[in-house]
Amino acid sequence: METHISLDDLMAMEKRNRTNLVNSTGGFKSVCLIGTKDKRDKTNLAVFSSIIHIGASPPLIAFIVRPDSGDRHTLSNILETGYYTMNHLNETIYKKGHQTSARYPKEISEFSAVGLTEEYKNGFLAPYVKESKVQLGIQFKERIDLVINGTILIIGQIHHLYFPKDCLCEDAFLDLEKANTITCSGLDSYHKTQRLERLSYAKPDKELVEVNINHSE
Repeated sequence: METHISLDDLMAMEKRNRTNLVNSTGGFKSVCLIGTKDKRDKTNLAVFSSIIHIGASPPLIAFIVRPDSGDRHTLSNILETGYYTMNHLNETIYKKGHQTSARYPKEISEFSAVGLTEEYKNGFLAPYVKESKVQLGIQFKERIDLVINGTILIIGQIHHLYFPKDCLCEDAFLDLEKANTITCSGLDSYHKTQRLERLSYAKPDKELVEVNINHSE
């Protein structure tokens, strides 16, 4: 039996239910902890699941900041300093990561509030999450205000990338499953992954074949 929900049905739903449903329809998503600090060295950590790959040359990545009547500490810190980190969630820290979505006042760092550790590397201004196995150091590049719903697209350039040495494959594919990176659906559902297979580059006259996962180490 198929369920059909129209736009009118969606808009008639209670707000929280509509939010849960629409957030789930996009499928499984990347989820990261974004680490920032302001010019007074007050740190902030927040979970985001609207991560978007923009391009590889130069290496650009983006995320969406939703409209909010309250303070947006992540956004204000990025605009103030120009730097932030993205840190993959894994099975050991996802509950602590989820807790960062609570509305802590600016004077309280989510790092200390949820029990995660600030880590600084190679003189980079923003804090990484030490417990994360895949970490990106990013410089803010562009803000795009989306008129259609008031959200904000933040685009940054990757300057630093850290991950376990044995997770890099011979063709530079990063094996996130081996790094224990998890994914999410909706606003609060976290998932482990299980690879089916890597497939060869698709061409009209060539049959697909499985690509072997050969790690460089």
